[in-house]
Amino acid sequence: MSLPTLLSQHIVRRPQRIALLQHIAEQGSITRAAKSAGLSYKAAWDAIDELNNLAQKPLVERSVGGKGGGGARLSAEGERVLRLYQRLQTLQAQVLEAAEDAGDFNLLGRLMLRTSARNQLHGQVVAIDSHGHNDLIRLELAAGLTLEAQITHDSTLRLELEIGTQVVALIKAGWLDLIATHEPATPGYNCMSGQVEAILEADDGPSEVRINLSNGQVLCALASPQRLAALGTCEGGTLRLQFAPSNVLLGIPA
Repeated sequence: MSLPTLLSQHIVRRPQRIALLQHIAEQGSITRAAKSAGLSYKAAWDAIDELNNLAQKPLVERSVGGKGGGGARLSAEGERVLRLYQRLQTLQAQVLEAAEDAGDFNLLGRLMLRTSARNQLHGQVVAIDSHGHNDLIRLELAAGLTLEAQITHDSTLRLELEIGTQVVALIKAGWLDLIATHEPATPGYNCMSGQVEAILEADDGPSEVRINLSNGQVLCALASPQRLAALGTCEGGTLRLQFAPSNVLLGIPA
């Protein structure tokens, strides 16, 4: 494998997703930007969700235009990040010159985190409450939204968590339960409400439901057609989602 390939895979994490910002700026459309970036429409949505959720402020502003469509443009923060990415590209040659051999990139690749968790939310630790062997970690997300994660006390120490620590909360889509606005939430669970941004139906299996939270971050949940019918939900409607603190995984930058 060539050094440029190693660089793109390990040094610049998921470069195709970052480069998608450039295509959105040029095309003004999710569909056209996805095609230009060599991504499927679904992958483009996934990329935008990940970028918006991990940034301090949303990078991409969207308007839903139905199945296979939708307008999009970069926010001021998105334009700033795009400029940063473009500057990073100019440094790639310097990094290649500094590397002694391909093993350097393989080492860095092992140290960089990838996760199968569908939802990734950036937040800051604002409280740590001990409950026996476990700690309840309260995170503040963008715009003051909060959630709680339950981890072992050993994990708190290993991650060196304290008030003010920046973390990423990881939540699998299958761990989110959709509930109607009038349904009571399970006591002790995290509960958030938002607008249904999109429902992506699958040929076999549950549909993906993207919920746009009040702070601009997006969570993706899975729901069967029967459950969606029972909820009477549709794009543009309002739903709540809940999840147990024990189903929130925490990660910190390496």
